[in-house]
Amino acid sequence: MDGVLVQEGHPVPGAQEFIAKLKTSGKSFLVLTNNSIYTPRDLAVRLRAAGLEVPEESIYTSAMATARFLADQRPGGSAYVVGEAGLTTALHEVGYVLTDLAPDYVVLGETRNYSFEQITRAIRLIEGGARFIATNPDAVGPSNEGSLPACGSVAAMITRATGVQPYFVGKPNPMMMRSALNAIDAHSESTAMIGDRMDTDVVSGMEAGLYTILVLSGVTASTEIERWPYRPSLVVDSVADLIPLVDADPAHT
Repeated sequence: MDGVLVQEGHPVPGAQEFIAKLKTSGKSFLVLTNNSIYTPRDLAVRLRAAGLEVPEESIYTSAMATARFLADQRPGGSAYVVGEAGLTTALHEVGYVLTDLAPDYVVLGETRNYSFEQITRAIRLIEGGARFIATNPDAVGPSNEGSLPACGSVAAMITRATGVQPYFVGKPNPMMMRSALNAIDAHSESTAMIGDRMDTDVVSGMEAGLYTILVLSGVTASTEIERWPYRPSLVVDSVADLIPLVDADPAHT
């Protein structure tokens, strides 16, 4: 989402037309984000404020991927959550009980205010045998004042205290891509991933067997591509360049 469709709260040039083209094409699509703070409804409103009309059912978060993963691993389980509405809502929707009384999992997500009390409780529950899950490994997040510690940083602190490594569900884990594919009943052979980061988007798309498209409107610059041991299938300046390709077969683009 960030760096592909929006940049600092404003739509990337061509993003509105690209989303409109996807809608009229009849093709299934999802907007993915590692941010687990917001529900899809929240994100749809935020995108609308930036000038982009994306239906909430077309938004998929690391919180949703985490909830699907846990529901598959241990249906009807329980979790102690350090996170916000995006994560707690997703877990409730798959039938999970949220509790600090001998939960099956400690689930760490993003939050605007990490509580020392919550982190301490998470550490003690993990020491007591709860399995450790984190929505994503992102170390820092952006703010108007600069970088903020994010899920990956707090996970590292908990790991340091407990000696237990979390299982990260979000990008660059290809689990996130496969979970998104399942959500819209899509197949890797006929699906393309569009992202702005080589270290998360492209690698997770590649490992999930997708056609990968890197846009240069976000984090990764064109001069950095050759530093990586893998390459995207296609590199373009922005999603504006992809509008004519929406009706094309990615395998023959």
